[in-house]
Amino acid sequence: MAVTIERGIAIPEVKKVAKVDYPYDRMEVGDSFLVDSDRKTILVMMCKRNAVAGKALDRKFIAKRVDGGVRVWRVT
Repeated sequence: MAVTIERGIAIPEVKKVAKVDYPYDRMEVGDSFLVDSDRKTILVMMCKRNAVAGKALDRKFIAKRVDGGVRVWRVT
């Protein structure tokens, strides 16, 4: 398969996504919050955010699908 090099193609504008600040740093063990969403990918997205927040804060969070969205708990 040959790949053609092209010049002069403009880079598409970046779509701004609303930044949501989840309260990971203010949570005590046993606290939770609900992410209200009907998107099918919300659980995967929240698991990734939990991993990043957990590593940064040296804590552990879990996410489970519940009625109305995904709930995130602090477990350690």
